[in-house]
Amino acid sequence: MSGTMDDPGTPPAVDALAGAAVDTAAPALRRLLDLLATGAAAEDFPELLAQARRQGACPAVLAELEEGIRQALQVHRRLRQHRRREAELTALFDTATDLAGSHELDTVLQAIVRRARLLLGTDTAYLTLPDPVAGDTYMRVTDGSVSPLFQHLRLSLGDGLGGLVAQRARPYATGDYRTDERFRHTGRIDAGVREEGLVAILGVPLLLGAVRPEGGHRVIGVLFAADRAPRVFAPEQVALLCSLAAHAAVALDTANALADTRAALAELNTANAELNTANTVIQAHAAAVQRAEQAHDRLTDLVLRGADLAELAAEVAALLGGEVAVYGAEGHPLSGLQGTPRRLTEAVERSRAEGRAVRHGDGWVHAVLAGQELLGSLVLRGPSGLDDADRRLFERAGVVTALLLLLRRSVAEAENRVRGELLTDLLSAPERDQAGLLARGRRLGVDLTRRHLLLVAEAEPDGRARLAGAAAQYLFGRRGRSGARGVSAEHGEAVVLLLPADEAGAPEQAAEAAAERLAHLAGQPVTVGAGQPAAGPLALAAAYAEGLRCVRALRVLGRAGQGASVESLGFLGVLLGDGHQVTGFVTRTLGPLLAYDARRGTELVHTLRAYFACGGSLTRAKDELHVHVNTVVQRLERVGRLLGSDWQEPERALELQLALRLQLLA
Repeated sequence: MSGTMDDPGTPPAVDALAGAAVDTAAPALRRLLDLLATGAAAEDFPELLAQARRQGACPAVLAELEEGIRQALQVHRRLRQHRRREAELTALFDTATDLAGSHELDTVLQAIVRRARLLLGTDTAYLTLPDPVAGDTYMRVTDGSVSPLFQHLRLSLGDGLGGLVAQRARPYATGDYRTDERFRHTGRIDAGVREEGLVAILGVPLLLGAVRPEGGHRVIGVLFAADRAPRVFAPEQVALLCSLAAHAAVALDTANALADTRAALAELNTANAELNTANTVIQAHAAAVQRAEQAHDRLTDLVLRGADLAELAAEVAALLGGEVAVYGAEGHPLSGLQGTPRRLTEAVERSRAEGRAVRHGDGWVHAVLAGQELLGSLVLRGPSGLDDADRRLFERAGVVTALLLLLRRSVAEAENRVRGELLTDLLSAPERDQAGLLARGRRLGVDLTRRHLLLVAEAEPDGRARLAGAAAQYLFGRRGRSGARGVSAEHGEAVVLLLPADEAGAPEQAAEAAAERLAHLAGQPVTVGAGQPAAGPLALAAAYAEGLRCVRALRVLGRAGQGASVESLGFLGVLLGDGHQVTGFVTRTLGPLLAYDARRGTELVHTLRAYFACGGSLTRAKDELHVHVNTVVQRLERVGRLLGSDWQEPERALELQLALRLQLLA
């Protein structure tokens, strides 16, 4: 009772546990687990520590309790992120189920708008469609709206935020609609927004693959999520709304296609009654419609039962009578045919710009997109021509491929986060529990006893979060010949990538390629240093230290934004390395002379060493070598032809002298 009287706002259970923490932290730590298990709010966790302080707990107990609370809050945040992502994926699956199981367009659109509002946590969500008869845009579906004026609002083409989204065919967001000057304001629209009380609005386009006469995607509507208070929409929220908009576009396209089909069938039936010769056309069209329905059902079934990309490729190949392969955004094969077709990137960009499948060689290519993001491509080989029905089927398969790739990437990102924790522990204390690290790695599919290449990547401090995301995207879909996957994690001020050595290639080339690709994905310069391939916790930790020294050296040398290995830094790499680079440095620097001496039995290396030892004096060098001065001159001319005319330049001469001395130690 005393705890409750001292602090009326503290729950009795928390008060009692904090009093017990004066002697031990165990009850409080057990309470932390109870809070995690019951899904308590984050604010409930620090109260245990505050109560323990008021009860006079000893410093050791307070420190242990504080560390426990910190770790519990990390677990709490991760659970909350997993629950949010699970809700998003469930919504996408539910939407796909709606598309497969409902023929009522209004029901599907209402479900999409409601899910958009719930998942983004906004006050309202709505969807607008163009009215070709009236020449304007109207509200088709709203959720959370309270204003009749807003619900029946009609917008002239090009007005408001929706006009900007439709014109540019890309998402736009405003934190304060009333003061945003990027789009055209009108009195009627502003009045409707004001009566609804909206402030922050996000709009994304509903895009179809067919192109407009002037080029680009055809926008058939706009999906909005809006708040009645200022707000900044996160990139993942924009991507989620784009995915829901893609489902809405598919629903509208399907409804229009069914309407067109019904109209066409009605016309054909009328023509059949008048002309017997139209019977063949009717049967062919009916067969195409039936085939399209069957293909739609088969592709929808793939999504609903969680099929992989290989099953999708095989299914599309069976439908179209050819060979089908799925490629990642960087052009590497994900399923189906092996090898990358020539000039695939150009064909994908053409398909992306035209918004449809395009001819490429003896087949077809279709860009797989999620909003504006390129996820990969679908390649069909075999049929030299596709009719309109088959081409639309191929393009619809691209939508299914995008959904499967998004799900696969979400799973890969979650797995990479878990493997990243292993990598962080390995680099923090590799000697603490090597056997435990190896066992954890085996459970997570990372064999630390095999050789790996470790890359250390750094960007500007304000861009580290973007770099971490770029690293996860860079690893997505990449596998070594053994099937092993790479791992990325934030460590210190850098992002570390662990790649299977059989897939990564030489350290210098791997670092250069990673620097270029990560810079493209992160939208900023990225400096990458590579350590030597290594196996085992201690060796990998040493490779990380080597890669980190290489990054620091690149910055000092004014080469930020580039990639390199210690070995490729020349004599500076010898100074930075752990001793393994000496032989390679000597071979690269003196290799032509050593090979010449070995073949001809000459003494070019010995002559060069004497020349430098005598301070560049020909007279002193000939005495040291006991030969005529002309012999020294001839040998040095041969050295110049083998090493290049710049061999006496200060920096090059320094490397040669260092290599000559290291050769004596070898």
